Amino acid sequence: MTRGPARVGVVLDLAEEHWPSMDLVGEMILDRLADEHAAGVAATRIQAPFRARFTRWPATRRLPQSRNADRLLNRLLDYPRHLRRLARRGGFDLFHVVDHSYSHLVHELPPGRAVVTCHDLDTFRCLLEPDREPRPAWFRAMARRILAGMQRAALVVCDSEATRGAVLAHELVPEERLRVVSLGIPPEFSADPDPAADAEAARLLGPAGPDAPPELLHVGSTIPRKRLDVLLEVFAAVRRARPDARLVRVGGPLTDEQRRFAQSLGVADSVIELPKIDRATLAAVYRRAAVVLQPSEAEGFGLPVAEAMACSAAVLASDLEVLREVGGDAAAYRPVGDVPAWSEAALALLDDPAARRAAGRAGLARAPLFSWSAHVDRLVAIYRSLLPLPAAT
Repeated sequence: MTRGPARVGVVLDLAEEHWPSMDLVGEMILDRLADEHAAGVAATRIQAPFRARFTRWPATRRLPQSRNADRLLNRLLDYPRHLRRLARRGGFDLFHVVDHSYSHLVHELPPGRAVVTCHDLDTFRCLLEPDREPRPAWFRAMARRILAGMQRAALVVCDSEATRGAVLAHELVPEERLRVVSLGIPPEFSADPDPAADAEAARLLGPAGPDAPPELLHVGSTIPRKRLDVLLEVFAAVRRARPDARLVRVGGPLTDEQRRFAQSLGVADSVIELPKIDRATLAAVYRRAAVVLQPSEAEGFGLPVAEAMACSAAVLASDLEVLREVGGDAAAYRPVGDVPAWSEAALALLDDPAARRAAGRAGLARAPLFSWSAHVDRLVAIYRSLLPLPAAT
């Protein structure tokens, strides 16, 4: 029988990965475990230090090859060594790897003492759909080791029923070892005004209000499955009808190819790419958006949809099972890649303030379904199923 709180190591991504959604998941889990479950769980943050090799020299620091080489060596060599040493020392009853793309670390842990959160199947796409995503042999070998680590976990937690269904469809993990726990919405995301954050959004974007240009907002990275080509084409169509409209982007600068595409469409000057901003400022940007667009062709959960709902923003999203799982009746949906349908829907929302207000009310009513406290409550129940935890008091 475990004496005292169960000792759980929460294994995070390398900080140098700069992956906001994964950083958020780790931060929220650790915060809620400390604030709400300290009697039953003693959580320790595990995050290996980053060792710079190729990027330590000024001559090579800026080269993408150097950054990628350092990332791979730290992921595949240094982090496993770090975790192996921790596991050998003892002091932990259970480990939770919060990002499935780090599942190779499970190979370093005692059998039956690891939980992995699976957010999507992107890491394994080169194995599951090799014709669609061809990769060199070394990359496929890395993906196989990561997958084998996830398959060794005692339990795998999926963000959504859609992700669980995909794992089962590809027969990656037996059904009895899968659980579904929806992600939450951080407290900063709210429809209530935040004077400091609203002022910062105004500094970045200009004053908000009925006379301000309408803003379409996209939050997310620029990776291919986000379909920024569709986003830009839809925005170009909107601009033809509403020349004052602007597209606000949060999540990193456009790639060179995407920038050239925006220029070819004649909208590059109307795309506003915000720098890295904190969550309170992002919430302010959501609150002032006329429409939030999420044209992805695949998602593991769809955090921007949940965040937008909490900020009472109207959402137009791809008609994906997972986005319907998050947005329900509060969002509008159009087929992936159907630019005319998306353009018509976006313009309809821009031209109908009453419809936007109704969507905002529906989103506010749905947002409480996604709570980090509820998420961690479920995690603790999962930990409890693997270890005898002391009862909460």
